[in-house]
Amino acid sequence: MDTRTKNVSLEDLQRIVGAEHAREATPEDAVDGVEPAFVAEPGSVEETSELLRLASGEGLTVAPRGGGTKMALGNPPRELDLILSTTRMNEVIEYVPGDQVVRVQAGLRLQELQDLLAGSDQMLGVDPPEEGATIGGVVAANSTGPRRYRYGTIRDLIIGIKIVLSDGTVAKAGGKVVKNVAGYDLSKLFTGSLGTLGVIAECNFRLHPKPETGRTVAVELSSPAAANGAAQAILHSQLVPSAVELHWREDVRLLTVLIEGIEPSVEAQVETASHLLGGFGEVRELTEEEAGTLGPLAPPGAADEVAIKISTPPAELAGVLSSVLGTTERGGVTAQTTAHAGNGVAYVGLSGGEEEARVQIVEELREIWTRRGGSVVVREAPVTFKERVEVWGPLGSRLELSRRVKEKFDPRGTLNPGRFVGGI
Repeated sequence: MDTRTKNVSLEDLQRIVGAEHAREATPEDAVDGVEPAFVAEPGSVEETSELLRLASGEGLTVAPRGGGTKMALGNPPRELDLILSTTRMNEVIEYVPGDQVVRVQAGLRLQELQDLLAGSDQMLGVDPPEEGATIGGVVAANSTGPRRYRYGTIRDLIIGIKIVLSDGTVAKAGGKVVKNVAGYDLSKLFTGSLGTLGVIAECNFRLHPKPETGRTVAVELSSPAAANGAAQAILHSQLVPSAVELHWREDVRLLTVLIEGIEPSVEAQVETASHLLGGFGEVRELTEEEAGTLGPLAPPGAADEVAIKISTPPAELAGVLSSVLGTTERGGVTAQTTAHAGNGVAYVGLSGGEEEARVQIVEELREIWTRRGGSVVVREAPVTFKERVEVWGPLGSRLELSRRVKEKFDPRGTLNPGRFVGGI
């Protein structure tokens, strides 16, 4: 049977990537309920280029996919014909430990890279919570974790990129050394672009030494004000923590401080942190297992759960927590909150109650924090929820710029149409 979509057959894709690396899609490949016709797994930049040239020429719409951990992010696509999976492009291309720089293919899983780097006592300074995430996915979604406080985001660590544009053109920017960036850095532009401007094929990163040891100090909190006070005490001290995290849910109300480095320094900083936190509640040191079970907020487990991200100045931590607690209590919804207290980023999981209540909570939080210079983004939610609430929220004057960038890099709307800000 010759299955064709927009004049492209499965055999056309198999001629490019090999018979075993292209198949008809299944319902499991759907993105927010939109099911593609095909899935193709190129094994090289050249195959990726040829796939996109074919797709662009025949009018196919394409969604890049790595580990699939971020496919729920964004609006449902307007249409979708082909999933382009990068999982076969999973090699470390160049790594010289003495240079503290690595170049890898986009389909390499982040954990596999970290395991390799650990052999030379080095690491890439990002720790997003999604298990199985690939390098390309982490870059495309600008995923972060607790260590963002010390090391920054992936946008701060990427120094070079190779991309395949929607028409098959291969482009690169940046370089292999930290100071080799002149003019506007396209690496930064593609970071966080959610696969709407091009398919990320390779990335270069600067690395950091892996800490010799690490310990986590925690304080039990009684109120949002105590949470804010404890966080500010740490942030305005001479300490150099790797992470300052708030964990607030029914059974846990903790602010945790991760101290990493060489043993004498860690010992001294743990003592100082314990003293600073003592005025806000009971202080204790967590075992590695306890700290691991806290972790960042996991993706929603139930089909009706909603996950949002609230971004504000760090000093607004108490306000964010109070607004979440107030709106959810009124709406009969359960909230779990994890916040990067030093960066002003909070992740909130909403469960229970009616969908209408969750819609009202998100709209109310968005109204509060947009007015105060922040933002509220829906990270994951059922399609029915996304049909009622704009995922990305208002962009103002930035929307027109985003549209112009999209038109420049993907004029035919081949890549992830409709999923990104403003439906671009």
